[in-house]
Amino acid sequence: MSAPKLIQSVERALAVLEIIAREGGAARLQDIAALSGVGKTTIHNILITLRELGYVHRRPGDMRYHLGGRILNLARMAGDDEALRTRLRPVLETIAGKTGETVYLAVPSGDEVHYLDAIESSQALRCGSPVGECGRLENSAIGLVFLAFMPGLRQRVLATRAEALGPTICAQIETVRTHGFALDRESHLAGLNCVAVPWREGGEVRASIGLSGPSSRLSPKRLSDIAWMIMREAEIA
Repeated sequence: MSAPKLIQSVERALAVLEIIAREGGAARLQDIAALSGVGKTTIHNILITLRELGYVHRRPGDMRYHLGGRILNLARMAGDDEALRTRLRPVLETIAGKTGETVYLAVPSGDEVHYLDAIESSQALRCGSPVGECGRLENSAIGLVFLAFMPGLRQRVLATRAEALGPTICAQIETVRTHGFALDRESHLAGLNCVAVPWREGGEVRASIGLSGPSSRLSPKRLSDIAWMIMREAEIA
C-alpha cells in the first residue's frame, strides 16, 4: 500500500504551531521561518491565516506570534478540565464563603461558554448551578469576559455573528475591557444580577469566575466591590 499523500499547506501550518509551542508559546516570524526551513513569505501567509482563525495572535508592542485561544481551547477539551477545576475549587469556596452567593467557573468551548464547577448559595433565594451546561457567549457576563480578553475568539465571533449579536455588542465588550470585569444587571433574566472576571495563566485568559444572585442583594456598588475581591482571590491561584 502506498503512503498517503500529505497536504503540504496543512503540514506546514501544523509545523508552525509546533515550533511556536516548542519556543515556549511565542516566536518571531523570522525564527519560525528559519526553524521550519520555509520561506518567510509563505510562513507569513500561514500565520495570517492562523491568526484569522484564532490559533495564533499578536500582542501590542510584541513582534512574536503567540498560541491563540482557539488552540488552547482544544488543549482544554483534550483533558485538563479536571486539573483546572481542582486548582480553582479553593478560590470558588473562598468567594462563596465571603459573599454567600452562587459562584461558578467557566471556560470557552469553541464559540460557547462551558460551565465546569459551581458552589450554590445556601440562601433560600438563589441562582441555580449551571455545571455541565453550555451557553452563548453574548448571553452572560462570563461570555463577555471571553469576548473582551480573547482577541482571536472575539474577532472570529464578530466576523461570523455580528449581525445576530446586534449593534451594542462592541460597546459592551469595550466596557468590559475598560473595567477589567463584566456586569450583567438583569439584562438576560429579570431579578438576577451577575459579575464575572477573567482568570489568567501565563498572561493568557483560560477561564472566568462568575457570581450570580438576586438583584435585591447585589446592588451595582456591591457587584463592583465583589468583582475586585474576586480578582484578588483569582490572582493567588
